Amino acid sequence: MTTWSWPVAGARITRAYQAPAHEYGAGHRGIDLQPTGDDAVRAPRAGVVAFSGRIAGRGILTIDHGDGYVTTLEPIDSDLDAGTSVRRDQPVGTLSVGGHAAPGTLHFGVRLDGAYVNPLLLLGDVPRAVLLPCCS
Repeated sequence: MTTWSWPVAGARITRAYQAPAHEYGAGHRGIDLQPTGDDAVRAPRAGVVAFSGRIAGRGILTIDHGDGYVTTLEPIDSDLDAGTSVRRDQPVGTLSVGGHAAPGTLHFGVRLDGAYVNPLLLLGDVPRAVLLPCCS
């Protein structure tokens, strides 16, 4: 599998992924990241821009990485057009404002075959599970 990278420099997670109880349930289908460096947003993996534009007042960029993986980055200001090829770590825009993410943060969502997955699974930063004793 191709290596993934963080879409913003020195990112700090401000809101974690929260899987919904069912397909249409409440949850947080991505992670919100606060950059500690510049406001450049980079492609987390090579792919092709599937969508670039504004929805509900915020800039959104969607990249199709192949193999069923699609990422969404928002809010973002980007000059890229749909169909543009991007390389991993290539700047694809700058952090903007709008949407549900707190000001100064980027929402990073990943879908695999249409279903949302935790982006940390691809970045290699999912904390190790610790089993606790049961039934005292």
